[in-house]
Amino acid sequence: MRLFSSCGTAVAFLIVSRIMENSLLNAEVKEGEILPPTIQKLMKGYNKYLRPFFDNGPVSVGMSLDIASIDTVSEINMDYTATIFLRQRWTDERLCFDGNKSLSLDGRLVELLWVPDTFIVDSKKSFLHDITVENRLIRIFPNGTVLYALRITTTVACNMDLTKYPMDKQTCTLQLESWGYNINDVMFYWTRGNDSVSGLDTLRLAQHTVGDYRTSVSEAIYETGHYPKLVFHFDLKRNILYFILETYVPSSLLVVLSWVSFWISQSSVPARICIGVTTVLTMTTLMMGARTSLPNANCFIKAIDVYLGICFSFIFGALIEYAVAHFCTLHHPDSSSLLMREEEMNGVVTTIVSNSRQAKKKEDASAVSNCSLSNSDIKTEAKEQQSNSRMIR
Repeated sequence: MRLFSSCGTAVAFLIVSRIMENSLLNAEVKEGEILPPTIQKLMKGYNKYLRPFFDNGPVSVGMSLDIASIDTVSEINMDYTATIFLRQRWTDERLCFDGNKSLSLDGRLVELLWVPDTFIVDSKKSFLHDITVENRLIRIFPNGTVLYALRITTTVACNMDLTKYPMDKQTCTLQLESWGYNINDVMFYWTRGNDSVSGLDTLRLAQHTVGDYRTSVSEAIYETGHYPKLVFHFDLKRNILYFILETYVPSSLLVVLSWVSFWISQSSVPARICIGVTTVLTMTTLMMGARTSLPNANCFIKAIDVYLGICFSFIFGALIEYAVAHFCTLHHPDSSSLLMREEEMNGVVTTIVSNSRQAKKKEDASAVSNCSLSNSDIKTEAKEQQSNSRMIR
């Protein structure tokens, strides 16, 4: 029975392989009708389902990245969206040809070639740009080296530690792995080390600044085996100026405004209550606005929460202080009468001071008028004496 089953398996395998060969030959003939002779020669006998060096060890695939833009960094979803140019290079001995110039092919001819099954780890959503055509590039060199470039926009997860928010620095990664080929079939490497990634120096983000970045080579271990992996690490440092102007300065001014009620008379109940309640409500609104761009369900306290909590405690404490003082004044008549006496005394002293000032002004005015009268009398007497002396003469 085992012999018959093994023979049946072998026959089925031969039938399937013969069908695949026939379909490949038919595809080659159809495509060969429109391909130039050089490409026809390269595609003759080429099987895109078999990787290069199938029986001679793994194929080495070099990679490089060009970061075109980092569009958004979301703390709510803990991810970032970036547009990248992914370039892959490998050598396929079946594509060697005579000459000293490379062949630039239409991107749609990639369907005829073997390409690595590279994918982006932790990618939530990705797409290949296709305006006006699919943004692919295929270039074949005489020694069989193939350059394959893509323009991709991807949203990648980034685990963020927001305990120091908004004075935090996040480290995000972009990981590239092989989906089906393990380390015995494909090896990944960065073509120029850390210089394999470019474009970060010219990026301008709204709330972040790209700091240090580095590349690394590792292996991904799964139940099905070990797979090649390339990792690109980069740091995102948050710009604090926006939060200083939008959160820290207004909250500090609200605390100072709540302290203004200490200089208002205790008997001015509406004024002090109005300032206290207004500052408490404004601070509550400010705290809610500061959390709109953060995850709703989080189990950690952030630095901005601590600062706003302290400010709210000062403001709420100022309101409670007046409530306690007013309550004690109402339930202790001695203190209330003493307060009224102090206010009356202050009023009496103020009245006495104002009356004394008015009396002094009146005395000064009378003195000035007396002096002017005496001067006029002296002048009159002098004139009379002069007239009398003239008459005697």
